[in-house]
Amino acid sequence: MSLLATDPSSDFVDHARARDTDPRARFEVATAQDLPAKDGTIDVVTSALVLNFVPDRRAGLVEMQRVLRPGGTISFYVWDYPGGGLGFIAAFWKAAVSLDPKAAELDEAARFPFCSADGLAALCAEAGIGNAEIVPVEVVTEFPDFEAFWHPFTLGAGPAPGYCMSLQEDRREMLKSRLARTLGSDGPVRLTARAWAMKAKVAG
Repeated sequence: MSLLATDPSSDFVDHARARDTDPRARFEVATAQDLPAKDGTIDVVTSALVLNFVPDRRAGLVEMQRVLRPGGTISFYVWDYPGGGLGFIAAFWKAAVSLDPKAAELDEAARFPFCSADGLAALCAEAGIGNAEIVPVEVVTEFPDFEAFWHPFTLGAGPAPGYCMSLQEDRREMLKSRLARTLGSDGPVRLTARAWAMKAKVAG
C-alpha cells in the first residue's frame, strides 16, 4: 500500500513531507493536468475541494482516469458554492456585498457556477466519466463564538480572507460589525456546509 499526494505549491508539498515521514507516502509538486504516475498504476484517485481551482477541469479529470488501473475508483468533492452550501463563506460574501457591491465578482458562487449536481454531471460526461454517482454531503460547522468565526478571515489565504485583508482597517471593522449583527456576537455560530461528492469506477 502506498500514497501519492500532489499539489502545485512547493511550500505545501514541503510542509507535508516534513509532517509525514512514512516511507509509503510520497509528496510531489504537480498539477492536476500532469500527474507524476504511469498509465494504469493507481487504484484510487481523489481530489478534495480542489477541482474548482484547476484551470482545465476536463483535462484534470481525463488525467486522473489515465493513471487509474482498470476497475479503479475516481472521486472528488467540491463545495456547493452556487447553492450557498458553504454557509460561513456565503454569509461573509452577503455581508461584504451589502457594503461593497463590487465584492460580488469575487464570490465563489459567481466564479464557480458549475459546482452543482447538474454542472458536475455535465463536466463528468464531458471528461468521459459515464457512471458518475453524485451525492450531497452535509455537516454543521460550529464556531464557539463570533471571534472564532471571524479569525480565519483575517489570515489572508483564499478569496474571502484575501478580500478581507485587502480592506482598509475601518472598512474591515464595518464588515466585521455587519457580520456580527447578522450572525450574533454572543454564543456559538452554527452554519451548514454542503459539498457535492462524485464517485465512479473506470471500466475493468
